[in-house]
Amino acid sequence: MNDYNQKNILVVVSGSVAAYKSAILVRELIKFGAHVRVAMTSSAQEFITAKTLSVLSQNDVLTDLFAQQDATVLHIEWAQWADQIFVVPATANLIGKIANGIADDAVTATIMASDADKIIAPAMNDVMLNNPAVQRNIKGLEQDGWLIISPEIGFLAEGYEAKGRLPEPIEILSQTAIRLRARKAKLLNKKVIITAGGTKESIDPVRYITNRSSGKMGFALAQAAVEAGAKVTLISTQKAPQIYGVDVVYVSTAAEMYQQVQSLFVTADIFISAAAVSDYRPANEASQKIKKEGSEGLNLSLVQNVDILSEIGHSKTSNQFVVGFAAETNNLMAYAQKKLKTKQADMLIANDVSRSDVGFNSDDNAITILVPDQKPETTMLLPKIEIARLIMNRIGQTFA
Repeated sequence: MNDYNQKNILVVVSGSVAAYKSAILVRELIKFGAHVRVAMTSSAQEFITAKTLSVLSQNDVLTDLFAQQDATVLHIEWAQWADQIFVVPATANLIGKIANGIADDAVTATIMASDADKIIAPAMNDVMLNNPAVQRNIKGLEQDGWLIISPEIGFLAEGYEAKGRLPEPIEILSQTAIRLRARKAKLLNKKVIITAGGTKESIDPVRYITNRSSGKMGFALAQAAVEAGAKVTLISTQKAPQIYGVDVVYVSTAAEMYQQVQSLFVTADIFISAAAVSDYRPANEASQKIKKEGSEGLNLSLVQNVDILSEIGHSKTSNQFVVGFAAETNNLMAYAQKKLKTKQADMLIANDVSRSDVGFNSDDNAITILVPDQKPETTMLLPKIEIARLIMNRIGQTFA
């Protein structure tokens, strides 16, 4: 998660039972290469010690509003130092203070004096969370530009399940990275449909025809699209990681995938066909497992599947944008150029899957982006999430 590498990050901890998770948050940020400082309210120190967070952050912890270092007023210096401020966890009391401009301790004074990106994660009893005053304060912070990390439904300190539980630190960091990128969005509120994984065409109840696709490129594109501000639906044949802001629809066969794409694309702005769709399926699926008979071989009769990219490319309106992929083992550019034209795609992503370093299951990729009447653009070998961001940026430039 390179969004935090070399960033100056202030973690503010308030007096919630969930304060212990701030230690994990600090540790994760350090792992990602961030420079971390911690400020604590007096009540936070009842749940976790300043010494613990000092050791983990490798810095002294700010607890005193009137602390000074030589002629430096620490809370002002820290406020100006921070690139991002995480208030994790945030109690109803601290939320109320910040929302109403109260700066009566080291924590609130530092926050008020900073123009850093600010992220706050409420954690409290569900009744407190739903109190009208607390909800007004949270909405006020959101209107002031704070990024609100909503609490989850989970087991609370009171001994029952309800909404109010602090999300896990890694989820807070992942969601924050995605949502902060979305603030600079080129595809704000665009509806994007993305397919991922290899379809499976049944031979019998045990066997099927598929390909080597892992779905990793499609998953990366889904994250990059959310980062670009889009509303994303991922249609996948593979188990997808949890990505903030992505709705996932699971399918198996090419026919099922086409049905979902066809239904969702009616109201979509952009379709990205990253899935490796089987070109053929067995003409007849056996209802029982096919048994091996002697030493004779097995002959399968295959029929063509629907060409999803071609169908969508030819049916799109002038206000819709279609992106295809060409995964080839030879004659890459010739096949890709032909596919771009015959499928009526607005953009085609070509990659050579014969290479071991950019194959279906690799975490990296190197691609060539083709757009009609434009010079092809080839990338260097990069992690798939970086490739996905390049693609989304190019889509944003082309489809404006």
